[in-house]
Amino acid sequence: FCSQQEHAYPADELMPLTCRGRVRGQEPSRGDVDDALGKFSLTLIDTLDTLVVLNKTKEFEEAVKKVIKDVNLDNDIVVSVFETNIRVLGGLLGGHSVAIMLKEKGEYMQWYNGELLHMAKELGYKLLPAFNTTSGLPYPRVNLKFGVRHPEARTGTETDTCTACAGTLILEFAALSRFTGTSIFEEYARKALDFIWEKRQRSSNLVGVTINIHTGDWVRKDSGVGAGIDSYYEYLLKAYVLLGDDSFLERFNTHYDAIMRYISQPPLLLDVHIHKPMLNARTWMDSLLAFFPGLQVLKGDIRPAIETHEMLYQVIKKHNFLPEAFTTDFRVHWAQHPLRPEFAESTYFLYKATGDPYYLEVGKTLIENLNKYARVPCGFAAMKDVRTGSHEDRMDSFFLAEMFKYLYLLFADKEDMIFDIEDYIFTTEAHLLPLWLSTTNQTISKKNTTTEYTELDDSNFDWTCPNTQILFPNDPMFAQSIREPLKNVVDKSCPRGISRAEESLGSGPKPPLRARDFMASNPEHLEILKKMGVRLIPLKDGRVQLVQHAVQAASSLDAEDGLRFMQEMIELSSQQQKEQQLPPRAVQIVSHPFFGRVVLTAGPAQFGMDLSKHKAGTRGFVATIKPYNGCSEITNPEAVKEKIALMQRGQCMFAEKARNIQKAGAIGGIVIDDNEGSSSDTAPLFQMAGDGKNTDDITIPMLFLFNKEGNIILDAIREYEAVEVLLSDKAKDRATIFKGKMIPNYIIDSNLEMENMDQKLSENDSHKPNSEEAPSGSQDVGAVSEEPEEGGESSAVTDPDPLSPANADRDSVSISHQDSHVPGSDEAGAPELACTPGDNQPQEQQTETESNSKVNWDNKVQPMESILADWNEDIEAFEMMEKDEL
Repeated sequence: FCSQQEHAYPADELMPLTCRGRVRGQEPSRGDVDDALGKFSLTLIDTLDTLVVLNKTKEFEEAVKKVIKDVNLDNDIVVSVFETNIRVLGGLLGGHSVAIMLKEKGEYMQWYNGELLHMAKELGYKLLPAFNTTSGLPYPRVNLKFGVRHPEARTGTETDTCTACAGTLILEFAALSRFTGTSIFEEYARKALDFIWEKRQRSSNLVGVTINIHTGDWVRKDSGVGAGIDSYYEYLLKAYVLLGDDSFLERFNTHYDAIMRYISQPPLLLDVHIHKPMLNARTWMDSLLAFFPGLQVLKGDIRPAIETHEMLYQVIKKHNFLPEAFTTDFRVHWAQHPLRPEFAESTYFLYKATGDPYYLEVGKTLIENLNKYARVPCGFAAMKDVRTGSHEDRMDSFFLAEMFKYLYLLFADKEDMIFDIEDYIFTTEAHLLPLWLSTTNQTISKKNTTTEYTELDDSNFDWTCPNTQILFPNDPMFAQSIREPLKNVVDKSCPRGISRAEESLGSGPKPPLRARDFMASNPEHLEILKKMGVRLIPLKDGRVQLVQHAVQAASSLDAEDGLRFMQEMIELSSQQQKEQQLPPRAVQIVSHPFFGRVVLTAGPAQFGMDLSKHKAGTRGFVATIKPYNGCSEITNPEAVKEKIALMQRGQCMFAEKARNIQKAGAIGGIVIDDNEGSSSDTAPLFQMAGDGKNTDDITIPMLFLFNKEGNIILDAIREYEAVEVLLSDKAKDRATIFKGKMIPNYIIDSNLEMENMDQKLSENDSHKPNSEEAPSGSQDVGAVSEEPEEGGESSAVTDPDPLSPANADRDSVSISHQDSHVPGSDEAGAPELACTPGDNQPQEQQTETESNSKVNWDNKVQPMESILADWNEDIEAFEMMEKDEL
């Protein structure tokens, strides 16, 4: 604080590495982070009540005089409504709260006459224009001088705001109304909260991260307890505590039930989709969720609070600080750490709830790490990367507002405090608001009778405060017994007792499930995994991550079985990747109007017909199966018989799908990825593995298409109904495709000329095979059951033939002599051949005007010179690709 006053004042924040103040507009923009800065001496205001908590009353008195004398709130600057509310308005109100307390005590602040409250009211009025929306949700930013819609405001065009941004106003705005007797502030904050509550997803009772302030539509539909939502839940519970309004508690309990049902996966807290709450939205957690154990303590739900806090502490012990984000297997996702105080906050509340000295040791670790790794000559610097210990020239105001406040309170005895902290509630910025506000200037109706609430049969929702039966179970070892299984959760090593392996050497039971026997479609196997503390987490790219947590296992032996299963699965996956890799395959659309010119890169299968040994491939019309996932008996076998079946990826093993369609009479199968937008252009191709059992009974070919390539076939079906494809090891030239069928003379003559050209090319470059025999580029292909692994990239090759008359029957057309070549991972620089919409337009026009298949061909084709020129371009392109491959 002294460094900030000496080196930075009156700037908003201290830059501790360069020992100067951060003034907005004078330093390079940091984007949204800078919206907290308003040229109003942010850190000084944010720190006011911290000085009183730390018994620095003289410094507090001087700081208040500085604020009154120097701070200007009428700046032409655009600031965040959310940050200005919690930091500046909250700081002024917190300073006012402790100022009147000190004045009543009769020693300090005798001159004080509510100046901070007057400034808070002025600021409140400057924030009100942001609420000028039909929904009542505020704009995310406001100009302190010109408001929102004013021509000089430079804001007011935004359409979205985060849930926390709109839902973290009620404490400060209601306190301002209660302090001043001006009800408008509390009314606006309540209206915003009411709107968010009405827009919650009714079936899951969850809210999204981002909402449209005009329509109320959810923009980001993922839901968690971290960034973007966190303090919305916090303020519902604390609004009940401060204001005594039962509706806030009812809303909080409804949300909390949904959080514990869907988001809480002890010790993890994972984001889910609000419409599909059983589906995880991401596989990493952000550090802001560290506040949640503290909120659970206030709620009285102590066990999950201890579990999550302990998990976070293990991450801190590994990295010295909590990374801004980390994965479910505790790897660093975002390496920054801006000295956030949320974990210290939860540590303080857990110590208050349990009295367990363990949490004093946790606090000691936090202080030692701050001094050892973050302390610099002019203050404390944020960590740019927790892995390297590098610093960032940044010390946010919340560091002084919250971190030292919670750490001091953690260690303070009652005699160290000059006032009773239990008479106050903390805002999300740790500012102090007196509880007596609940009975002061009540101008708002307490009960919201217009909204229905979910009836919850849960004894954990007792309204007593605190719920002593849950907080204090009369067991001094209670918290330790909950923490113990999590001691090594980050390092994935469990306390060692008698192992199952040692038992099995005697007459003990064998492991309940081996990795080689595991079937994702087997409910019994999934139940065994659950018993062993192993969970399946679907990843965004379509893969599945296995995560084991010993605390979730039914017993210590089950936890050890789970650890062994995980090790076996890793070894099995590694072994599968070392097996011989198969090159990519091709799906070629041969029916009208494509005639073999559209070639889709496909992933191979480790079972079924080996297309490399069946040069002719498998050709047939495609048909969509029912059920589309192919995981049970096919209900439309008459539509699938003697056809190539289309099915969706997911819900069972690839081999199971193959057996089901083979039983229905299909001659081949194409599995289409269910991950929307996936493409071989951007995703690594992979081969479909078997189910760990003998797959010799599968005799039909199976290929895999990513979502983008699969949609090409599905779109073709919608437009042309009958779509015929060729499954092969590589794309075939169209003379081969239409072998034995009527071929126009000009094509035959052209093919002879092409063969002569091929001979010349062969003479000039004898080490190259001709185009028909040229091998497709091979690529690395990962092999895991149902899921892709890292491998090479490939691209769909689509090149509709502008030469072929669109009205020609498939039986009367032969296509140019060339192979489509799929570049592999070792030829990333190879040019890609792609179709353009313009290639199809002449064909469609001819289809409308020419319906007779026996027209005079010579009058309907381009001059031979033009045809040869086009073919020469194709040959040159393939030559270049072959050279790149070599």
